[in-house]
Amino acid sequence: MAIKYIDTANFEGKKVLARFDFNVPLKDGNITDTSRIDKALPTIKHILESGASKLTMMSHLGRPKSNEDTQFSLEPVAKYIAEKLDFNVVLAPASVDAGVKELLTLNETKIVLLENLRFHKEEKANEMEFASKLSHYADVYVNDAFGVSHRKHASVHEINRFFASNAYAGFLIKSELEALDKVLNKPQKPFVGIIGGAKVSDKIATIEKLLTSVDHLLIGGAMAYPFLKSKGVEVGNSLCSDEDVKLATNILKADKVGKIKLPVDHIVSNSLDGDANTCDDVKIDEGMIGLDIGAKSIANYCEIISTAKTVLWNGPMGMFENESFSNGTMSIAKALSESSAFTVVGGGDSVSAMNKSGHADKVSHISTGGGASLEYIEKGELPGIQALKFGVN
Repeated sequence: MAIKYIDTANFEGKKVLARFDFNVPLKDGNITDTSRIDKALPTIKHILESGASKLTMMSHLGRPKSNEDTQFSLEPVAKYIAEKLDFNVVLAPASVDAGVKELLTLNETKIVLLENLRFHKEEKANEMEFASKLSHYADVYVNDAFGVSHRKHASVHEINRFFASNAYAGFLIKSELEALDKVLNKPQKPFVGIIGGAKVSDKIATIEKLLTSVDHLLIGGAMAYPFLKSKGVEVGNSLCSDEDVKLATNILKADKVGKIKLPVDHIVSNSLDGDANTCDDVKIDEGMIGLDIGAKSIANYCEIISTAKTVLWNGPMGMFENESFSNGTMSIAKALSESSAFTVVGGGDSVSAMNKSGHADKVSHISTGGGASLEYIEKGELPGIQALKFGVN
């Protein structure tokens, strides 16, 4: 069954309940990166311009321990959306109860943002009663929260039980699925995967899946050291668990044609906040920690990227938050921006690096969902998307 998108929906005079991913970073009560909200605006505008009588928006924010965790209130989100739409957005005092239904009956209240869903433990528990209460707010349900569609949470999964023929996906989910499907289903060759980050165990399923379809798999970040150690290379004090070395050994055995490419030099230090030193050899001296890929590795990786027709990047090449160890990651970002390939960047750190590089507007697609995009690559489906298509049994 094909997924239904909002451009096929009739919202005229309807009450709409829409799940978004407004899980934005906050500092001192201010939003420091609005991109997740900005990417939801086309869906919000479409619903309103299509004649919806009422729009009730919902999202989570952070990991509150209770509804008394006011630092996780969605109030800054409500204010930002109101400014962007030039329209009054009312923040409900809770997601359910607390007079929410009464608030929705007011004629002057057209757009309501429910308070943080995770103030209610029933959300993460995917409880049917909680989803039922949410469903009473609307005639039509819209999911545009790709970043949480890999979760079986009430507002993403169980909610679909109550909108059997009136559940739709928004424009953000549409763009995410189209981009990832383009990478997963018959990608243009050569197809280059770039995987970084801290642990092999975190991305083992992604690596195994990509090995079946990529022409080259470039490994960077702390993830590279277990692979090097499994090949008998000394890695000094670099992050390298026995479990990850075992996983890396098995992956390398499965790579019969040498698709996996590893760093041949490094930027190292004697501590995470120490001075950066060049290590021109693949071997890292005792007492030193690998914190970025070196110049020769950068050149090798960028050369491979330049030949690609499709590129998928997930995970930084080093500790890019520290400028001394950011050159590898920034160089990959620049290489992607200069590529004529179809380029997809996913994962929080990769997206952050791409934005930091100033080249974000030059890649084909930046995913809003790190965990969701990885799970979609691994399994080809997500619980929230499957529920949109087929409902909940």
